[in-house]
Amino acid sequence: MFKISVCLLTFNSARLLREVLPPLIVIADDFVVVDSGSTDATLEICREYGINVHHRPFDMHGRQMNYAISIAAHDWVLCMDSDEILDEQVINSILKLKAGEEPSPERAWQLPRYWYVLGKEVRTLYPISSPDFPVRLFNRQCARFNDRPVDDQVIGEMTCEKIPGRVRHDTFHTLHEMFNKLNSYTSRLVKYRDIRPSVLRGIISAIGAFFKWYLFSGAWREGKVGAATGLYATLYSFMKYFKAWYAHKEEKFSATTEDHEKRTT
Repeated sequence: MFKISVCLLTFNSARLLREVLPPLIVIADDFVVVDSGSTDATLEICREYGINVHHRPFDMHGRQMNYAISIAAHDWVLCMDSDEILDEQVINSILKLKAGEEPSPERAWQLPRYWYVLGKEVRTLYPISSPDFPVRLFNRQCARFNDRPVDDQVIGEMTCEKIPGRVRHDTFHTLHEMFNKLNSYTSRLVKYRDIRPSVLRGIISAIGAFFKWYLFSGAWREGKVGAATGLYATLYSFMKYFKAWYAHKEEKFSATTEDHEKRTT
């Protein structure tokens, strides 16, 4: 038998939190919530369930999760986001694991995550197909999250298995949330990764994304939700290159202006 710390990240998560917390509480021997500045009822709901909340300003998802892992009471951690809901089969599978002998630290488990957009299950959401199987249950002595600005992953020396069941990933509840996060993700990519500044590359990438993630993926069959996810993929593919191009032009202009000022003083 071994103990698990559940690590949960929150930010204005009140919409789903009363569905997210109960399954996790069944599993948790220790519960770590790290909040990045919620202004809705998130903190009140956590208090209702007797959960203390830690606070940390958000920079990147992986860093936020690694902080939660670092303050957990146990080495075995189950890492979750506040829009992911475990079903009964996943809960029972993890409880069965806990009841057995403690596994070697190199073992890790992937969760079966099914994506929902605007309340409807989708087959794809750029750049991921549904279901996907992220590593979420592991020993912190052997693994941690990487520092990728978007779509971070657990890295380390691991032997992975898939947990049976279903995790509902209820992301992008509104169009506003979808495109607000698109803006955030692409800005983070430009800030932390070396994106080639090119409008032409952005246009070509956007056309390719439209065909791949809307037409060829079958998203067009999903009506308005498919149209939204297709537009998301298209804009995402364009904006990361356009923002890099715009930032490059700004830097070049600033450097030219500074050089001109030095010459005239």
